[in-house]
Amino acid sequence: MNDFFDTVRRFLLDYLPKQRCLSVNTVLSYKQTLNLFVSYMQDERDVTATKLTFSRIDRDVILGFLTWLETARKCSASTRNQRLMALRSFLEFAGQMDCTQMALYLSACNIPSKESHGRIVEFLTEPSLAALLQQPDPSKPKDLRNLVFMILMYDTAARCSELLDMKVCDLRLDAKHPIAYLHGKGRKIRTVPLLGKTVQHCKQYLHKFHPTADYHSEAPLFFTVIHGTQQKMSPDTVAAFFAKYGSMAKNVCPEVPEHIHPHMMRHTRAMHLYQSGMPMVLLAQYLGHTQIETTMIYAHADTEMKRAAIQKADAVRKTKPIPNEIWADNEEMILKLSGLR
Repeated sequence: MNDFFDTVRRFLLDYLPKQRCLSVNTVLSYKQTLNLFVSYMQDERDVTATKLTFSRIDRDVILGFLTWLETARKCSASTRNQRLMALRSFLEFAGQMDCTQMALYLSACNIPSKESHGRIVEFLTEPSLAALLQQPDPSKPKDLRNLVFMILMYDTAARCSELLDMKVCDLRLDAKHPIAYLHGKGRKIRTVPLLGKTVQHCKQYLHKFHPTADYHSEAPLFFTVIHGTQQKMSPDTVAAFFAKYGSMAKNVCPEVPEHIHPHMMRHTRAMHLYQSGMPMVLLAQYLGHTQIETTMIYAHADTEMKRAAIQKADAVRKTKPIPNEIWADNEEMILKLSGLR
């Protein structure tokens, strides 16, 4: 094994999970970056895996990789910046293993991040949400599963990965105040309250799909059956039924966006809570954001609240008389107000 792939192995299998104790999903993100870099070297620079060593990499190669991400793969500036940060972390580790690679790490540090323009938050209006949730047929087992998944995702504002990682024991439906435990980024666990109707849907789902499981079961809450074996439901399955129901809902409600994806449900819940008056700090905690700046995207996106505030201010302005210009025809006062006296 050459120096590059030996360092990759140590970085992914030892340094990230065992020394930095990063989550599986975070390690996977680093792995995806390095896989993309290897693909770039093979496809664009004709450097096969057997020939790829650190001597083949320099600042120009890294810049070419970042350009390739934006042009060939149509990545956004924020994704490009994320890949650059991951590559820097890897090269820093390489420099720690072999000081001769430190120059390569420093050259990567001198590559600036691109300014990322604020993204538009896509969310569903209340009529759109209602139309979407009316599409599954609860009399069909798979549709019942998908419906409960969407309802639980909206009620908890969970990420898709958080809901897929839920186990039966993560639901506390018979408690005085029913809750769900979500395992979020960085192994953080947050407790989310459940609405009464959501509890009813979850109980119906458990009765159908987990009839013999107790509340301490470690079985995946949402699963698919492949060759007679239960397996945790995949993100592709979730994306597929969201697209299916979104297309159906579009036919009955024009407000439904053209393309619906699972994360839109989290955005929708966050926007509805913000519009209902939930303080930004509490909303950040509810969503599992470590920095409130991340949550501020919902304040920027809510054009309806901006419009209402403008109309309210305009109404107040119209009720007040226009003040008299006491400086009119008073040359001395005009000179004082302008700072000339």
